[in-house]
Amino acid sequence: MRLKHFLLAVATTTATGVGTLAQTPTEFKSYTQVISGSNQTYPMVAIPGGAFKMGSPATEKGRKPDEGPQHNLTVEPFWMGQYEVVWDIYDLFTTKNIEKEMATRYPDGADLSKTDATTRPSPSYVDMSFGMGRAGYPAINMTQYAAIKFCAWLYDKTGIFYRLPTEAEWEYACRAGTQTAYSFGNDPKLLGQYAVFSGNSDGAYKKIGTKKPNPFGLNDMHGNVMEWTQDQYIEDYYKQKAAGKVKEPYAPTTTLYPNAVRGGSWDDGPEVLRSAARTPSAPAWKVLDPQSPKSDWWLTSASFVGFRIVRPLKTPSQEEIKAYYGMKAIKDY
Repeated sequence: MRLKHFLLAVATTTATGVGTLAQTPTEFKSYTQVISGSNQTYPMVAIPGGAFKMGSPATEKGRKPDEGPQHNLTVEPFWMGQYEVVWDIYDLFTTKNIEKEMATRYPDGADLSKTDATTRPSPSYVDMSFGMGRAGYPAINMTQYAAIKFCAWLYDKTGIFYRLPTEAEWEYACRAGTQTAYSFGNDPKLLGQYAVFSGNSDGAYKKIGTKKPNPFGLNDMHGNVMEWTQDQYIEDYYKQKAAGKVKEPYAPTTTLYPNAVRGGSWDDGPEVLRSAARTPSAPAWKVLDPQSPKSDWWLTSASFVGFRIVRPLKTPSQEEIKAYYGMKAIKDY
């Protein structure tokens, strides 16, 4: 099965690995991923599959042309992180010394040998949280490449295949069965109950989970930080699909810019936080990077960008996993 096909074709099978609750084909339910060698966990929410209408109607307030035409899609079940990935976990990936320290403090289940094959980010030249908060706050300023390599690191530790969501999966999970502008309805006056955005953020992101979840039980799908998806951002992709020029809702990444981020952030107004709103990445997100060439790992002007991860029900083959992570070899679990 080709890589771009299995990203959305996620039929029922199961994988188990170090530090995760066991799953069977008849137990598609939410679980908590334990990060071995640390005191960190990451809750994964079971997202039921189904059909939905992707994009927004022409009548929706704040709508942009890249959100249409609307089109019907079917998404298979998958798991999605309840929260955005926090610094507490991301720091284990970026700094091996931190991971070793945590393994010493929490020796039960520690297996550092499973992380040696993972490429690690280069050190950031400044604190990438820019003083806005770290413990319990979403990790920010990473590139899409770095987010994918984080998934590879997590695979090394757990034997579980994690990846970034596609745009279709992200919007399906955000909508959670709704067809309104937001997962809670159409009234932006209610946004403060569900999202950290420009109207209530006081100029900084907030700890995860401080607002109400959507109907699927996912927190911060609207606001706090924008979230990387796996897709290349193509402005007229929905039009191409409607015209039959493309058949897949997933747009494979072929160039460095732009890629699609979703959800809006603490620095955005209500229109950017809508379920259908799409945002392209841009070279300006690295404009302050003093390195030459600029870092593959870190952004310097995107303190509004983070990510969450998904796990498909069908585990791809090792060759497909290797291709997705860009790894020369993978462990045999």
